[in-house]
Amino acid sequence: MTRKTDDKALDRRGFFKAVGGATTVAAAAVASPLAAPEAAAQASDDERRARYRETDHVKAFYRTNGYETLKK
Repeated sequence: MTRKTDDKALDRRGFFKAVGGATTVAAAAVASPLAAPEAAAQASDDERRARYRETDHVKAFYRTNGYETLKK
């Protein structure tokens, strides 16, 4: 006994397979840009020291986390 298939159902399935494949390709294209961005330059130690400020907020953090005992 042969099974009669509906041509419209197969066409519909093929359409959804193609749409799913195209969506996957589009998502991969967006996720991987063609040109890599330039790397940012690292700040030197002098620049980092110039930006550091030991404010009351930072002192409270050190005090509550036990860093004050390490300085002595």
